[in-house]
Amino acid sequence: MIVFAHLSDTHLDGSRRAAKRTRATMEHLNTLPFDLDAVLVTGDIVDRGLPAEYDEARAVLASRHPLLILPGNHDVRGPFRKGLLDEPADDAPINRVHRTERAVYALCDSSIPGRDDGLIADETLTWLTGVLDETPSSVPVFVAFHHPPVELGIPTIDAIRQFGAERLAAVVADRPNVAGLLCGHAHTPAATTFAGKPLIVAPGVVSTVNLPWERADEDAPFVDVDIPPALAFHILDDAGRLTTHFRTVV
Repeated sequence: MIVFAHLSDTHLDGSRRAAKRTRATMEHLNTLPFDLDAVLVTGDIVDRGLPAEYDEARAVLASRHPLLILPGNHDVRGPFRKGLLDEPADDAPINRVHRTERAVYALCDSSIPGRDDGLIADETLTWLTGVLDETPSSVPVFVAFHHPPVELGIPTIDAIRQFGAERLAAVVADRPNVAGLLCGHAHTPAATTFAGKPLIVAPGVVSTVNLPWERADEDAPFVDVDIPPALAFHILDDAGRLTTHFRTVV
């Protein structure tokens, strides 16, 4: 059985509030009586893409479990690379693969520099195809990115989702070992399907979006900053079934 945690949208910005919520989430994971296969963070690590914010993120996201991170629309590729990956600053998509004996995690960059909506670039799709081609059919693959590639029924979020998603669907649809697709961006836990695969959206650590039917009118708050931070635990059992549990952190 594979068990890993999934969180998103920490939006670390130097404020006490964002840091406190992220620290509480990481403390929850670091004090578990169980070694996780990974802790996946699907983007918007920081809020403005500043080097100082990445210094803070590096400290606050310290994990005793393998930590896997990818960028979101609030991240900036150059400082992200330098501050979190110890690499020279570069503006190319940040794509990484983490391979273990039990699973493969393909971390795809769906960000578009300077924009809030997302698109997986052709070079990233080519890279992902290579990762899948190189992975034995018996090894499960989790494909992760920031922007959901489908509408979630939240107009403000749907307007800045991942576009061009039919290209991603063509890459993953016929791959039996793609166990699930994982993302963030929406600041709400959600579960749906994409290209015949499970698609799980992690809740936001920094805040939670109020759903349209939870708001009395357009003047009601779109974002709730008082709901506690939350995360997802994903389980892949021996039958290849993906189960997700959502947990709040208090």
